[in-house]
Formats: sequence, C-alpha cells, structure tokens
Amino acid sequence: MAQDIGKIEGRKRLAVFASGTGTNASRLIEHFRENAAGEVVLLVCNKPGAGVIGIAEKAGIPVLMIEKERFKADGYVAELKAAKVDFLLLAGFLWKLPSVLIASWAHRILNIHPALLPKYGGKGMYGERVHRAVLDAGDVESGISIHEVDEQYDHGPTLFQARCPVLNTDSPESLAARIHELEHRHYPEVAERFISRS
Repeated sequence: MAQDIGKIEGRKRLAVFASGTGTNASRLIEHFRENAAGEVVLLVCNKPGAGVIGIAEKAGIPVLMIEKERFKADGYVAELKAAKVDFLLLAGFLWKLPSVLIASWAHRILNIHPALLPKYGGKGMYGERVHRAVLDAGDVESGISIHEVDEQYDHGPTLFQARCPVLNTDSPESLAARIHELEHRHYPEVAERFISRS
C-alpha cells in the first residue's frame, strides 16, 4: 500500500499568502500536493473575492481572511501558530509584513518579485507597474527574483533569479506573460529547496 504523503514525518507545513488571481499559489499547491518536503495547509488572503480563494477551497485548503489594522498590529501570529505553520510563502501578496510576523518566522519567509532586484522593487512596485517601469527605462532584459523577506519591501537576501529578454514590441501585458512563465517554472522548486534547508 502506498504511503499517505500527508502523514510523512517531518513534512513542513506551509502557509501561502496571496492577494489576487492565485496563479503562483496554484502552482505551489500543486507542487507540494505530490511532494514529501512540505504541504500547503493554509491560504492567507487580504482581498475578499480574490480568485485565489476559490483555488484554495477547491484544493480543500482552509482560508484565513485578514484585516489590515489587525494584521499590522499582531500579524495573525496566533492563528498561524495554531495551524502549526513552519514557513510562509508569499505569492502576489501586496501588504508589507509586520515586524512581529517577520520575527516569529525569521529566515522562513519567501517572496517572489517580477523583476531583477534590486531594480524595480520597493513600495508600490508590483504587477503592471513593474513591467511598465522596465519598458519605460528601455531595459533589454527583465526577470524574476525569489528572496527572503525582511522588514523592508523587496529587500531580503536574493536566493534565485531567472531572466528573459525584453522585446522592442513588448507591452506590459506581453512582458508579464513571459515573467509569469518564469514564476510558474521556478518558484515551486526554489520554495522546495528553501524549506528543505533545515
């Protein structure tokens, strides 16, 4: 009889934080469903009606809806600890994490950014804004950065980058499509290595 992968000893418990449609969250959920390193046990979302909520519900993953003022105050640390979460994976989550959350999961929080950091990072730099800034600057390449999270936007140690060309004919939408391909290809694997370090 095959071993139930959900019962494997030492499997890391993961919370995915997302605010939007959930394509990266979906890839993480799929990857860890069949992976002995970890399992997604909770989705944390700050946007009622976001597409990612339906993805989590379809996968049977509980959803924790959060409110901004409380998140800033206590980071919902009690709920995350009650779920015995080992690592936090940010997948298109647009709020800055509060200090209490970062301290509670120090060196156990991962984020993906749709540009080659340190370029085009910081407050307000997400999604189409990033791709438009790359095009406005006339850059010949862009890409993704996967990094640990600290108390500054898009600032923690970068663990991985992947690159793609920027074409003369690109719009923010066409550039975004290539960036999404890189995200979907690389984020689950980098996350697996990240949670397997200890």
